[in-house]
Amino acid sequence: MGAIRVHEFMTLDGVIDAPMWTVDFGFDPKMGEAIGAAMAGCEGILLGRTTYEMFEPAWSTRTSGEDPGAPFMNDTMKYVVSSTLTETTWRNSTIIGPYDPTAIRQLKDSIDGGIYVSGSATLVGALLDDGLVDELHLCVYPLTRGSGPRLFEPGSSMTTWSLGACEAYENGVLYLRYLAGD
Repeated sequence: MGAIRVHEFMTLDGVIDAPMWTVDFGFDPKMGEAIGAAMAGCEGILLGRTTYEMFEPAWSTRTSGEDPGAPFMNDTMKYVVSSTLTETTWRNSTIIGPYDPTAIRQLKDSIDGGIYVSGSATLVGALLDDGLVDELHLCVYPLTRGSGPRLFEPGSSMTTWSLGACEAYENGVLYLRYLAGD
């Protein structure tokens, strides 16, 4: 059974919108190692439509020489949750339809390794509400945004998580890995 591993860049106040605000902090190589570890053993990528449409042009032509994550992003099977997308243009992609927790559970049951999720705020919120996330991999940036989509929106159900790892980077970013409570 696959484990859903969510990776997010977020602010101190929990905002997880398109992370253009990360540029000012640079990218510590240790962050790449942590993200690589989150991807390790994943046999699928689960994306919401908006993130798919942002990632496809950004990743589909990228090579391993440009980014060590490119082979994973391009070669791994991508499952897109969407009620409006009718076709995919990025290789190894399939549309699984509108969000349905039963379909996501079936996907988890059909995959032996992990299922990587990045961005996809609406999808991640639904996965969290339905108790389908097994791991959170958070890169917390030392700034606040005040507004924007949050990892846990008001009204989210209470959940207990166990700290699996944490590391502070030279650029001020804190990496946190949380495991879903039993």
